[in-house]
Amino acid sequence: MSERPQSGRPQDERPQNGRSRRRRSLYGATPYWFLLPAFVVYAVFLLYPLGRAVQISFYEWDGLTLATFAGFANYVDVLADAALRAAFGHAFVLIFFFAVLPLGVGLVLAALLTRSRVRGLGFFRTVVFLPQVVAMVVVAVAWRQIYAPDGHLNTALRAVGLDALTRTWLGDFTLTLPAVGLIGTWVSTGLVTVLLMAGMSRVPPELYEAATLDGAGPVRSFVSITVPSVRAEIVVALTLTIIAALKTFDLVYVTTGGGPGSTTTVPSFEVYRRAFELGEVGSAAAVAVVLTGMIFLLNLAVNRIGEREL
Repeated sequence: MSERPQSGRPQDERPQNGRSRRRRSLYGATPYWFLLPAFVVYAVFLLYPLGRAVQISFYEWDGLTLATFAGFANYVDVLADAALRAAFGHAFVLIFFFAVLPLGVGLVLAALLTRSRVRGLGFFRTVVFLPQVVAMVVVAVAWRQIYAPDGHLNTALRAVGLDALTRTWLGDFTLTLPAVGLIGTWVSTGLVTVLLMAGMSRVPPELYEAATLDGAGPVRSFVSITVPSVRAEIVVALTLTIIAALKTFDLVYVTTGGGPGSTTTVPSFEVYRRAFELGEVGSAAAVAVVLTGMIFLLNLAVNRIGEREL
């Protein structure tokens, strides 16, 4: 009687394969176990408060009494209120002063300092980065003194015979917002310059030598070699400075308080004013949610553009 042919796989191999699969599954989940504590902290201190803000934005609430469900009324108010639309417009103006202008100045400064091999470069980096170390409230108080009618700026203009150019810089309806924006330019330029210098220091000198042999001048080398080489640093710099511009509160609060009139109100200041001065917590939460979404979308666009091949 012939024996039934046995399977080519030993019987004791199946448990081993099962253990191997379980082991591989366990090893595959290991990175997530390491990420879990950080995610819990992130969820508790960021995701949960953000979710609560979204929830509150659908209610009419003064922060003390019972809340009343309002649906999307607070968001409709954000779009319909001319003062709020103006505040968001002011925030976009500050993006130019906080992000675009520092990027242009920082590119030129970083290129000059890196290519010319200035002595004491480390000391210069420290000095130019100092505005990032000083608290924004201190910066705002110092610049408020500079912009004062009898401050250093007007004193300097009078000393050189330019009395006609003196202004109440933080009381002029036309110039106050640019004056506040220039403070942001002063603060952001150091950060942008240091980031770009770090990127430019990694560009091989041979690229510039080859470009020189091909007849390229300094401007052509800057456009064709330097700028593409620091694309990642440009994206990081724009991301940080755009966030700083859109969430500016302390600078406006200390220097102008949103005035004169409402010429320097920004969304973050409106959140504070509605929540703590007017008692409209639901409306303030709606403004905060819209501002958060705007920051996310703008920086997503910047990063998408930065990832494209030049």
